[in-house]
Amino acid sequence: MISVELRGFPPVIDRHVATLILGSFPSETSLAKSQYYGHPQNQFWRLVGRVIAAPLVTMPYESRIEVLLAHHIGLWDVIGRCERAGSLDSAIRNATRNRFRRVTNIAGGLRRVCFNGKTAGGFETLFAERGYETFVLPSSSPANTTAFPLKLRAWRRALATTGDSGKANTGHRSRVTGHGYQC
Repeated sequence: MISVELRGFPPVIDRHVATLILGSFPSETSLAKSQYYGHPQNQFWRLVGRVIAAPLVTMPYESRIEVLLAHHIGLWDVIGRCERAGSLDSAIRNATRNRFRRVTNIAGGLRRVCFNGKTAGGFETLFAERGYETFVLPSSSPANTTAFPLKLRAWRRALATTGDSGKANTGHRSRVTGHGYQC
């Protein structure tokens, strides 16, 4: 397979975002649909929907984004451009990371950064050193065979909030990983 240079998506962010979920880079299906987590087997929308008690899976994409922002949750990826054949993170070459200051300047209330899988989680230290509460989560990718209930437990803990303020319910840096997960 031949690698081609790909560009990711702009951040889903506003000034009220308190939690940012960072993935690695969109899959081929997501890029074709121009949607974060567009592959039907990716469990992202199912996981987050269960955590925030919203039927995200059944909503149109634009509505999903509106609901995330209403819950003070933003989305982006750690990689902005790369070469890749297929959709696996292991196939990523010549990656250029996104400029996170772009997001942190807009979302002044950002307190927590969650990383969807190990590839994204490689950037955890960058945010932890800046004082953000961080969580490395089991990947929502269909390539991750961790049982859904185990993923959900980790995602619930990481996205737990107090009320509608979007503020984290803990003031410490945490690291959550799924039992034996792989990306």
